[in-house]
Amino acid sequence: MIDLHSHILPGIDDGAPDLEASLAMAEQSVAVGVSHMVCTPHIHQSYFDNNLDSISHAYQSLVEHLALAGCSLKLSFAAEIRITPDIMLWHKQKQIPFIGRWQNKDVMLLELPHSHIPPGTDNLLRWLLKHDIQPVIAHPERNRDIIANPDKIYALKRAGCLFQATAGAFTGRFSEKVKQTAGLLLARDLVTYVASDTHSVNRRPNDMAQAFIEVAALKGNDYAERLFKTTPWLISQDNVWQ
Repeated sequence: MIDLHSHILPGIDDGAPDLEASLAMAEQSVAVGVSHMVCTPHIHQSYFDNNLDSISHAYQSLVEHLALAGCSLKLSFAAEIRITPDIMLWHKQKQIPFIGRWQNKDVMLLELPHSHIPPGTDNLLRWLLKHDIQPVIAHPERNRDIIANPDKIYALKRAGCLFQATAGAFTGRFSEKVKQTAGLLLARDLVTYVASDTHSVNRRPNDMAQAFIEVAALKGNDYAERLFKTTPWLISQDNVWQ
């Protein structure tokens, strides 16, 4: 499986605190069937002020230690970017790391607040697409606006977004409402792909294997193959994997 959302890089956000934790997460991900993983630490102003330099440094360190440990997991890096108008400035400064390419556009993993869909989101989405950036909304099933009224996701879809559901949403790692919302989005064919959003081995492990089983039970094996393997690989196939 190809995992396009993870917080495995050591010490730069709320994921792995150190290299030991990163290595344990890598081994656990391989054990559940993940072969390729995009490292996507948070870029969230005033919380996790990461940039290309900080992410690249942590990534290279992890790649070297995975090689020494003999771990087979292949990595590339990007970021999970909290929505902010500064994205437009970061794009001009060439400071945005993308998770891959989709239909001749760079793919950005975009995080909304868990509480709501901010006013002006549609304007930023239009700007991104105009500049050949394909926004993927991370874990929409955990957004409280969408949980309360799932139809609100259609405004994001009309604006041109793709959607990444979290594996743990299907396995019940979050609330029952999150699981129900994920199932509803899946039933409506609104999930573009599934990723782990793993943060740790215990609290937020990689749930991709069990989630594959759950999705296959709901939509069939071919459908699950598309969400866990085919589409993520199409997005990331031209990434530099180490």
